[in-house]
Order: sequence, then structure tokens, then C-alpha cells
Amino acid sequence: MVSSMAASMFFPASSSSGGQPVKSSKPFGGGPDSVDVRGIVAKPASSSGRLQVKTNAQSSPKINGTKVSLRKDSQKSEDDTLSSAPRTFYNQLPDWSMLLAAITTIFLAAEKQLTLLDWKPKRPDMLSDAFGFGMTVHNDLVFRQNFSIRSYEIGADRTASIETLMNHLQETALNHVKSAGLLGDGFGATPEMSRRNLIWVVTKMQVLVERYPIWGDVVEVDTWVGASGKNGMRKDWHVRDPLTGETIMKATSVWVMMNKLTRRLTKIPEEVRGEIEPYFVERTIIVDEDGRKLPKLDDDTADYVRKGLTPHWCDLDVNQHVNNVKYIGWMLESAPISILENYELSSMTLEYRRECGRDSVVQSLTAVSTNCSDNPHDAAVECKHLLRLECGAEIVRGRTQWRPKLAHQLGEAGLMPIGSS
Repeated sequence: MVSSMAASMFFPASSSSGGQPVKSSKPFGGGPDSVDVRGIVAKPASSSGRLQVKTNAQSSPKINGTKVSLRKDSQKSEDDTLSSAPRTFYNQLPDWSMLLAAITTIFLAAEKQLTLLDWKPKRPDMLSDAFGFGMTVHNDLVFRQNFSIRSYEIGADRTASIETLMNHLQETALNHVKSAGLLGDGFGATPEMSRRNLIWVVTKMQVLVERYPIWGDVVEVDTWVGASGKNGMRKDWHVRDPLTGETIMKATSVWVMMNKLTRRLTKIPEEVRGEIEPYFVERTIIVDEDGRKLPKLDDDTADYVRKGLTPHWCDLDVNQHVNNVKYIGWMLESAPISILENYELSSMTLEYRRECGRDSVVQSLTAVSTNCSDNPHDAAVECKHLLRLECGAEIVRGRTQWRPKLAHQLGEAGLMPIGSS
């Protein structure tokens, strides 16, 4: 009797001694791997000598007095089938559909990244250099970069400002040095220049503007460098419409070296010359040099004077002086409003004579050589400019030429000046 009951604890019998079927207990915990009748716990025999057996099964819950089962018979039969299935190599393999889905996701993500890196425009009017990195052309001696004219870069007449175009020139000049692997820790300085605390400063610039792009236009800027005398470097730019090849602007400039600590000009060291000379291009200057001397203005010879101009923190570059593009804006501060409304800048020549620092107070002087109020759409206008410190020290001398704005363009923009029709 005892031996038969002990055996039933580990090996469930198909039927009891009385011919009645043995009811298995509810799986413990409700899972497919729960303990059934084989998980019963036997208590030691009582004083009467009989072995008492207590199962771990819980009673079925009741709803309105009726017992209900926690699992459907179909689910029980399915679990029984799964638990009774033999363990083979095949049913121990992972879910191949999920594995294939994961691999597909990885390949799609990699393909997307490659598509972004090797992006090609599908429309001719789209920016060919999507990320603005630029590239070298013509035996790696000319650097080319594209720019899109943004809404915040246009003026009242819906065209790009001269400061915007000048900033494009400066950006391509710096990226040219970077693409050549010569960018040190300075503003366009090479490694040998950085070791000697040398920086580039511009001494002269000539700009010729054929037309001004509008919002949404894309401009293509080419730049290259060449020698300028024994201790100077010339940098030229050619700005075009990438779709038509039409010239938008041309510019040339002369740069020399200055010691960042002493703020004095210096010769180009041979070590620095060895870095930059391999990138010099023998080309004719893109803009015909204006050899006319720029006159000095004073309070007596100037027609307009604007005083109290001070640089803001955002006007300083990494060399701790005012960026040369800011000088152009200051120079035009003293230009008469009649010129700004009826004319557009067609060319300018600038001679930089002194740097401007954070605490400087600047005065802007302008002299107009033509009375632009008489016939605002008939003749070109030439102006002479001077930026100086309050103490009288010169910063920049300049000459600008202006051409009449096209009347139909002003009319389309709704900016036709009063009395000009």
C-alpha cells in the first residue's frame, strides 16, 4: 500500500485501484511548464498510520455559483502537444523570420547612409554640393563650393547683399586651406604659421559685381591663390551661376602676414612658403587692377559723415579684430539713402591700412562725385570712402561705383521710389 502510493507520487497512474480516473491537479502558476500532480507534497504519516497526501492545486473559481476553467480545452491540448513534442535540432533553432527581418533592417539603414554620402542631384536646379563641403578641380589647384542664397541674406530689394557675397568669398578661402590639409589652429593659418604666431591680413581688394542673385538662387564660387610680389599672396574668386555659367561676381585680393603678438607685418618664412607655394596658380588677375590712387577724405572734403560706429562682439573674428567684411557695412553707413534706393553697387576697391579692435570707435566718411538726385536712372555714380578711428587714424580707404537699378525690377518688387516713374 505504501509502496504503491509512493510510486504514484512520481509516476502518475492511468487509473486508480477502484477503476476511477485520477484527476490531475491544475498546473502551478498557470504556465505550460507548471507542476502538475507530480509536484504534490507528501506529509509524514499521522498517528493513525495512514499517509496523507495534499496537492498544490487550487480550487476552480466560481462565477454566479458555477465553476469555470482558467484555460480553454484547446489551449490545454496545444500546450500538451508542445510539451510532448520530442526535442530535435530543428525545433531548437531560433525564429528565422525575426532574424531575417533584423538583417534586412540593418542593410536598409546602411543603404540609406551610403545614399546620403553619395548624394547626386536629381534636378538641375538643386544644389550640387548638398553639404557645402566643396571640392577641388583643375588638378586640385582650384577650390569650388556652392552656396544657396538664404532668406536672411537678402535686402529690401530681394537680392543678396554685398556682405553676403563677400562672406561667401571668405568662406571658400578658408575651406580651400582646409581641403589642402594646411589648416592650423588659426584663421586660415598653416601649421608653420601657427608655430610662429603668424596670421593672414588683407591689404587690398577689388570686387566687380555683374548682377546680384535673389533668394533661392545657387551660386558657384571658384577660388585659387598665386604669388603677389616677394612677401604677399594673391587670392582670386570667380562667382558664377552653376546652371548657365553666367558670371555673377569677380574679385581679387592681396594678403600679407602679421605677427599675432606684436601686430606687425612680417616676411613670409621659408617654411611657410614651402607649404603654400605648391598650390600657387599662374593665372592672369581676374579683375583688371585699378591703379588710381585712393584719395584721403576729411571733414572738409566729405559730403556725409557717420560717427560713433562701434563693433559688437559678433563682429570679431578668431584673430580678435573686426572682420574685414564688417568694414564694408560701416563704409556704406555714410552713403546717402538716395544712392541706396536707386542704385546698386557694381564695383569697389578697398585698401586696408589698420585693424580695428573691440573697443574702437569708428567714423565713416563718404564723398559723392555725381549728383545722384538729378537723374537717378541715367548715369552711374562714383563715391569715395574712408573709415577712421576717432583719433584720426585710417582704417580703410575705398572707392565704389554704382549703376542704376532696373526700373522694372523695382516695380515687380513693389519698391519703386516715389517720383521716379
